[in-house]
Amino acid sequence: MTDTRFAPFETHLDQEAALATLRAATEGAEDGELFLERRRSEALVLDDGRIKTASYDASEGFGLRAVRGEVAGYAHSTEISERALARAAETARLAVGDGGGVMAPPPPGSNRRLYGDGDPMAEAGFGVKVDLLREIDAFLRDLDPRVVQVSATVSASLQEVVILRPEGGIVADTRPMARLNVAVIVEENGRRESGHYGGGGRTGLSGLIARDHWEGVAREALRVARVNLSAEPAPAGAMDVALGPGWPGILLHEAVGHGLEGDFNRKKTSAFAGLMGQRVAAPGVTVLDDGTIEGRRGSITVDDEGTPSGKTVLIEDGILVGYMQDRQNARLMGVDPTGNGRRESYAHIPMPRMTNTYMLAGEADPGAIVADLKDGIWAVGFGGGQVDITSGKFVFSCTEAYRVKNGRVGAPVKGATLIGDGATALQRIRAIGNDMKLDPGIGNCGKAGQWVPVGVGQPTLLIGGLTVGGSAT
Repeated sequence: MTDTRFAPFETHLDQEAALATLRAATEGAEDGELFLERRRSEALVLDDGRIKTASYDASEGFGLRAVRGEVAGYAHSTEISERALARAAETARLAVGDGGGVMAPPPPGSNRRLYGDGDPMAEAGFGVKVDLLREIDAFLRDLDPRVVQVSATVSASLQEVVILRPEGGIVADTRPMARLNVAVIVEENGRRESGHYGGGGRTGLSGLIARDHWEGVAREALRVARVNLSAEPAPAGAMDVALGPGWPGILLHEAVGHGLEGDFNRKKTSAFAGLMGQRVAAPGVTVLDDGTIEGRRGSITVDDEGTPSGKTVLIEDGILVGYMQDRQNARLMGVDPTGNGRRESYAHIPMPRMTNTYMLAGEADPGAIVADLKDGIWAVGFGGGQVDITSGKFVFSCTEAYRVKNGRVGAPVKGATLIGDGATALQRIRAIGNDMKLDPGIGNCGKAGQWVPVGVGQPTLLIGGLTVGGSAT
């Protein structure tokens, strides 16, 4: 590890020479930048009483982009040098062709800081982290003799970026990330079930590994596993579904959020294309993408083009009012960037991506929402899912759900999947709770082969007529 800050124009490149190369690459272009990055990360995984993985990764490099119209030339390298930069400029320049473009105005400046710039990996030594994972394992086994396997992971990273613009402006950001996850398997009468819980954010590691935090994480993972021990086969058919607050917002993220990213709408491949200003959800439904929430996993002080992150209203009282935009797509659609230009690393081109996407609270009492459920399920936790962006159709698996009849919560159910499409599900929202909650900090989002950290959230919701897939006869 290193305590020195990432300063590529002091250690690798002459700033004026790099700027001249960038300007040559983007002459006649409409946009472009030099994106430099250093990233360090570590992860320790304990499984079944032993340290299974202890990893440390470090990387650095740059990406140079030149944009004209819908075309972007991009070249990247792990070698930060003037020679590598010159070769990249030649490649990126091919997208500009004969030029003729007018350079877009630079992003506005910002002095806002949404997280600290300390290194979370340095907050505890290797031995401390190993002892923590072993303590979690012993704690859960002592807590319940039915525990047969424990998996615990502690991870942290630090991403440092420097963005040089053709007009000469420089934007820098240092992004910490930390996370603690616990999974447990319990066995009773030959039946095994699992539960998991965890979270984190753009914070230090010390708060996550404090006993008053990790013990709660471990207990929650065990609680879910115990619930699933008594779960019955899920019913199948069309029925009303109550969704719990917080992490169930992943359904909103996937089924609706991707469809509201600007590039899909400009290309008319989204189920929401051409619907700006029209009703796309039930009255009372307001959905935002907000990268400005301090310390959240999906938050960014600036995006990967240097634009300050924003708080963008996507759906207001059921009406579609906005899309998430990066600089290129915003220019092509004649609107302003929203601070959603994100990339996985220097080796990837930016594109419109979500940050923290959530639905605002309503006025209904959450208990009353479940009590009004005549025949359906109450879904509290979600696992994996699949979504088709063009149609909006989704399939999500529930990790914790309960059968509800005549307002009474019955036995937990196992194997429930929710099937539907985002546009229809939004229209069928019948009640919105007053308990909006963000997820604990576990989200990752994939798009076009790139992964970035995100956040989700929602209040308790009642959605009518979803298809539930199950195995009950």
